[in-house]
Amino acid sequence: MSDVCPITSDENLNDPVASFDPGPGKHVLFFGDPMCSWCWGFSPDLKQIADMAQGRAQFHVVMGGLRPGTRESWDATMRAYIRHHWQDVAAKTGQPFNFDRFDDEDFVYDTEPACRAVVTVRSLDPSRTLAMYEALQRGFYAENLDITKTEVLADLAQSVGLDRDRFVNLFEVPGQRQLVAADFIRTQSFGVQGFPSLLCAEDGKYGFLALGYRPFAAMQGDFAAWLDA
Repeated sequence: MSDVCPITSDENLNDPVASFDPGPGKHVLFFGDPMCSWCWGFSPDLKQIADMAQGRAQFHVVMGGLRPGTRESWDATMRAYIRHHWQDVAAKTGQPFNFDRFDDEDFVYDTEPACRAVVTVRSLDPSRTLAMYEALQRGFYAENLDITKTEVLADLAQSVGLDRDRFVNLFEVPGQRQLVAADFIRTQSFGVQGFPSLLCAEDGKYGFLALGYRPFAAMQGDFAAWLDA
């Protein structure tokens, strides 16, 4: 697949009992990671899909886990690889990127905290889930914020209208780690191997609208037809 961030986690998340059936009716499932550059490039398109789905299909933000559990700081090879991806995304989508992040040789590219932050906001106020996801992306890519840090995540949660202390208290409980791990398992149970991915589900039938970056203009007709069917 091109224009996609492939999952690079070494964690074994293949749990056959953790399949995710969203239930009856129409559902749109977005699988992504706040620290996936192609997901950032896809952000305006995702917002348009979410707006179209409003009142017609339930919209779900599922965290995929791009690099959860990374422990070592990135080396020169990894920095060059990721920088290349950012440059490609910027050129193709026009999304803003702040490349100062690459000056921090000690940065640990662990995507679990940012994913857990999204799941925590979903637990506190589901209506703000997408807003938190977008705030994390913008903070990381355009504003050079270190979204692996709890205090930065708390600031962003507050910026989308949540109580900072409530967020921190829930974010740090073991149960939230279990919930975000469940999201990772759900992602893999659908066969998703990279991000962004969009899936339409209706009464047990599933079909992907996007596997990797796909502009809204290329999805709009298919999505409208599915909503109207």
